[in-house]
Amino acid sequence: MIPIFATAIRLLWVSIEYPYLRRFRAKPSRDWDRHSARLWDAANLLELVGMIMGFAGIGQIPKSTTATGAIGLSLLIIGILIRGNAIRGLGKYFTGTVQIKDDHVLIRTGPYRHIRHPAYTGALLAHLGLGLSFSNWFALGFSTIPFMAVALYRMRVEERALAEAFGSEYVAYSRTSKRLIPGVY
Repeated sequence: MIPIFATAIRLLWVSIEYPYLRRFRAKPSRDWDRHSARLWDAANLLELVGMIMGFAGIGQIPKSTTATGAIGLSLLIIGILIRGNAIRGLGKYFTGTVQIKDDHVLIRTGPYRHIRHPAYTGALLAHLGLGLSFSNWFALGFSTIPFMAVALYRMRVEERALAEAFGSEYVAYSRTSKRLIPGVY
């Protein structure tokens, strides 16, 4: 039953976030993205494969309990809330591709006071939660590993773009904030 709830929450998450991405879509003056958006889309497809294998019962985690699924469901919801707060903090600067808009400003308020990529922190936590909610190795692996790899790549792409666009302002900001976990990384 928990995987069904997790899937419903994932669908709700997508149905809210993807229209928001289109709301502030802009034609970039320069291609900063370096294919990271396509890689994120590929990670979404791989997650779907893991979910299907989870529903098929292939790769169930031995000795997992209802608590495992409940913890996963909780992490999914907490991650979505963190990501939503980060997206709201960026406002019109949140896009599906790495972009620097003409009127772009460096956001250092809200969750961005503490970490440079709170939207990825939330997404990674949510995807971990989704995988755990299935209590399935394939769902867990396909929900976490591709997103972690893409997030690490995309953070480098974003940081390069922000450093080029904002120069010493971004360098100073990056010295005072961690990437994903406050005080850790």
